Amino acid sequence: MRASDVIGTLVARGETVATCESVTGGLVSGTLTDVPGASQVLRGGLITYATDLKTALAGVDAAVIATSGVVSAAVAAAMAQGVRRVCRADWGIGVTGVAGPGPSDGVPAGTVWLGLAGPAGCRTQQVQVAGTRGEVRAAAVGAALTLLADGLADTARRPVPIHGGPR
Repeated sequence: MRASDVIGTLVARGETVATCESVTGGLVSGTLTDVPGASQVLRGGLITYATDLKTALAGVDAAVIATSGVVSAAVAAAMAQGVRRVCRADWGIGVTGVAGPGPSDGVPAGTVWLGLAGPAGCRTQQVQVAGTRGEVRAAAVGAALTLLADGLADTARRPVPIHGGPR
């Protein structure tokens, strides 16, 4: 997925996005800001590389981290929901994982969890990448953009409810 396509869709719909990144260290936001017009839709982002910052900045419940582990679907979802709330964005992306070269807390290198929070709720996706730190991080960025694009496409297909009756 190209960042320009995501930015174009968000601009056309008048919607915004924010990111909460750990393993990618700001690369998702950086990739989005490479696109002209990104300032119309990118609200901001959090780089929560340290575990305690996921709680302090994004509002991830420490009990969720203790129960599920920092690299998990639950934490990715909470990161996405937290950044959406903190940055007052229509969409929130959460990215947590292990870039390597070795495992972290028993999680193998190349494991990435993504969260996407939007108007219709939250979804998660796991990505497993074999490769260098750079390759894992680049794949995580591509997967995050694809997840956002899929979320945008899914909400575009849903009929918009009509409130009220005839006047």
